[in-house]
Amino acid sequence: MYLLIMNLALNCRSFCFDASFFFDFSRLARYRGIGLVCAHMHKLEKDNGNEMRRMPAEWERQAGILLAWPHRGTDWAGDLVAVEAAYIAIIRAIAEYEPVWLAVPDEHAELLVLSRTGKTPFPVSCVQLVYDDTWLRDSGPVTVANAAGGLVAVDFRFNGWGGKFNAKGDDALTAGLHNAGVLGDVVLERSNFVIEGGSIDCDGCGTILTTASCLLHLSRNPGKSKLEIEHELTTRLGATAILWLEHGWLDGDDTDGHVDMLARFAPENVVLYVEAPSGDDRHACELKQMHRQLATFRNIQGVPYQLEPLPFPSAVYDADGKRLPLSYANFLVLNGAVLVPQYGVPEDHSAIAAVGRVFPRYAVIGVDCRALIQQHGAVHCISMQIPEKGVT
Repeated sequence: MYLLIMNLALNCRSFCFDASFFFDFSRLARYRGIGLVCAHMHKLEKDNGNEMRRMPAEWERQAGILLAWPHRGTDWAGDLVAVEAAYIAIIRAIAEYEPVWLAVPDEHAELLVLSRTGKTPFPVSCVQLVYDDTWLRDSGPVTVANAAGGLVAVDFRFNGWGGKFNAKGDDALTAGLHNAGVLGDVVLERSNFVIEGGSIDCDGCGTILTTASCLLHLSRNPGKSKLEIEHELTTRLGATAILWLEHGWLDGDDTDGHVDMLARFAPENVVLYVEAPSGDDRHACELKQMHRQLATFRNIQGVPYQLEPLPFPSAVYDADGKRLPLSYANFLVLNGAVLVPQYGVPEDHSAIAAVGRVFPRYAVIGVDCRALIQQHGAVHCISMQIPEKGVT
């Protein structure tokens, strides 16, 4: 144990040169899969010339939501009628609570969207850009607050989930949104690391939840060590603790295990997680192990998280007979509302109730994601929030 601690301290001396304030050693053994835990990491970043940063939780005030309209050049080409209807319903639901910024491929699409959304309490603004697909959670910016009250949009590289799909246009999408003025005076910052927004979740207090299966996958950042990836999360997003899930997966998920399909932070120190199915379902063992690991995690004050289960949806298959990765963890938090994916299965209503118990002061609204799940995603996957300025 002594050698392990000394190795960690030496390898991390750029963060915490004095090992006396590096770890709470009494808790080290309880953090299976945890990365860096350092109460002074923000201070040391500032000492090294970097500004203090904080990644806001999704339930903090938002300036608006980014989306991209499906078109014939995307994977939606074979089912545009159904997916356009799903998008219109989601755009309307979001615009009841906050502004929507929508990337569109051309003027025709812009006119179509605006005519079909109609009048909404908050504006729907379109910007014409070139993009490959519509998964803004992964191709869009991860926005953090700095100590001065400003915002920094971190533009991580996007390589199509480890080279599975063409992503050149999507990798340039965040810069295109910024150049078009959509992000206002938010500072744009490019990172050479591949980190998808759906692969990380944050509690707003410096702790990031992620999965080893995705973030450490060799197709994301070949040649980069776990320590280097943690350093990037610390420097760019202000992370002070990184919780690495080593278990949990969904059949049909082509992201290598995004955490926003498995477990999510919620207010009041809660983690909503996908409950293991009963019987002999092939997911049961891994999801039970995920639950056990979540129970070992602690927040930065050393307090265990309150774990609240989300129902495991009944199986749905695509036209080729392959199981789709349905998950109620893919909900989207807005200013005063939570959109919960609905798949036309018996568990839909209980999922809304489960989310409502954790977000009691929010309107909890089911949104039809049957068309979206055909391409293995839901409402959280297609969207990215921009925090409101001053959330620091």
